Amino acid sequence: MAGSTTAERGERKQESSGPPLRLRSRRARLRVIVILGLVLVFLGFPTVWLFWGSAWLRAEKVSVSGTRVLTPAQVRTAAEVPLGKPLISVDTDAIETRLRRKLPRIDSVDAVRSWPHGIRLKVVERTPVLIVQKGGKFVEVDDEGVRFATVSEAPKGVPALELTLSRSSSAAASLRRFGESRLVREAVVVARAVPAAVAHGTRTVKVRSYDDISLELADGRTVGWGSSEKGASKARALTALMKASPGARHFDVSVPTAPASSGS
Repeated sequence: MAGSTTAERGERKQESSGPPLRLRSRRARLRVIVILGLVLVFLGFPTVWLFWGSAWLRAEKVSVSGTRVLTPAQVRTAAEVPLGKPLISVDTDAIETRLRRKLPRIDSVDAVRSWPHGIRLKVVERTPVLIVQKGGKFVEVDDEGVRFATVSEAPKGVPALELTLSRSSSAAASLRRFGESRLVREAVVVARAVPAAVAHGTRTVKVRSYDDISLELADGRTVGWGSSEKGASKARALTALMKASPGARHFDVSVPTAPASSGS
């Protein structure tokens, strides 16, 4: 029994020699972390150099798509892409902001990196739904009421906006309450609601007050629209009324549930 006890004690002493198991595990993990860190350093340096230091991934060209009135050259000039700089460092958000500020005709733009050497600019231009004559020129107004460009020649197929505000007390009150900009937006809403067949032949949208908007067609016929409210109902009423009274010269859909036509 005594000999057996002495042997067991020797084994326990031998087992307890060296660092504890938990300490050895920590050291092993530390070695792994150090090795991984060194690997990342050696792999990361070439990657950093590739993107920022080499000449292989630099901005060298700018491509433009989506232009209709603007030219690609105009867009490239306004974009001010820093050619020659590392492509990864080019601030695409700043390019988009710069283009919208310098070229109001642009409704939206998406600047993206085109590896390995390009910046691609995808442009969407504003579309005029009305024009306002100003002197000998024409101001284009889009579907949000934004006056975005002044041109010397009126675009074809775009009706003119006439703000012929009367001197009546209701018109004056309307102007004070809504302001000219709001009345322009109301005219835009009407222009967008007009049936396509009628819109193609609309020459003028006249605004006398908030609830007195009318259309003058290219063939001389007129449409009393009223306010911009209930546009879909008014469009359906106008389509039905024109079919029922093809010879009429004036149509009134200001109250879409009771449309009327007159003249011949």
